[in-house]
Amino acid sequence: MSFALLRHEDALVVRARDVDLFRYVHRPVMDAFEAPKPYLHPVRTLAGDVVTGYRPHDHRWHKGIQMTASWVSGQNFWGGGTYLRGRGYVDLPNLGTMRSRTLSATADHARAVITEELAWHTMDGERWIDERRTLTARDVEADSWTLEIATALTNVHETALVFGSPGTQGRELAGYSGLFWRGPRDFTGGRVIGPGMGEKGAWLAFLGTHDEVDRSSTLLFLDDPDTPCHWFVRSEPIPAVNPSLAFDKELPLAPGETLARRYRIVVADGAWTPERLARHVEEHPW
Repeated sequence: MSFALLRHEDALVVRARDVDLFRYVHRPVMDAFEAPKPYLHPVRTLAGDVVTGYRPHDHRWHKGIQMTASWVSGQNFWGGGTYLRGRGYVDLPNLGTMRSRTLSATADHARAVITEELAWHTMDGERWIDERRTLTARDVEADSWTLEIATALTNVHETALVFGSPGTQGRELAGYSGLFWRGPRDFTGGRVIGPGMGEKGAWLAFLGTHDEVDRSSTLLFLDDPDTPCHWFVRSEPIPAVNPSLAFDKELPLAPGETLARRYRIVVADGAWTPERLARHVEEHPW
């Protein structure tokens, strides 16, 4: 077994076992209100089932798996309205863009690696953050494969930046910011195994059942072992998981400093039990 890369003008597709595991769109075309940024969609299991949602009617800016930030010193790199303390969600001229600057990719029998340099620009065109992002597909097993995501965010602005969220602005249990997975519509009401909303824990799993086919899938999310987060997770009214950068406490980043995080997402066929999940984590240490 080996990985393969399919290169398109706007995207890269990673394949293994004759399945397109994911499409990474690095040159997205979308409305400014959706805070344009690269994304992974569709993401598939080895059985070929799609486990990401794209541009759902309730949140048009949700696109598969994305690196996002709902609040950076008043700027919104998430999309949609911005939550303001005492006012709720307000549509503001503050929606930023993440622009791919360089991208390279390699694939062999063991893994496929995409390395990208990005720049985060405010709506006014100011460059605030330089990001180095690495996506690694690896560990294809009998019924699962693993996606590793590493990001390093460097403040290139002249002043300190502050990462926040609706949670830090006063909206209870709405601390989403950072790496975000939006599940497909048919995963609504799925089962969450692991920490609940706002709790900490090394890993969290989401089990969903597909429409049209008689199958279920499991996504196992592993947090950065060096900087444990508070989890943002919902099964209702939408399926979503986010190891939050700033759930209820703001995170400052001084000029020239770098914020680094790494995550794993195991994409699995079937509904894994808590015992199977725990065993997989134990057998695949960082």
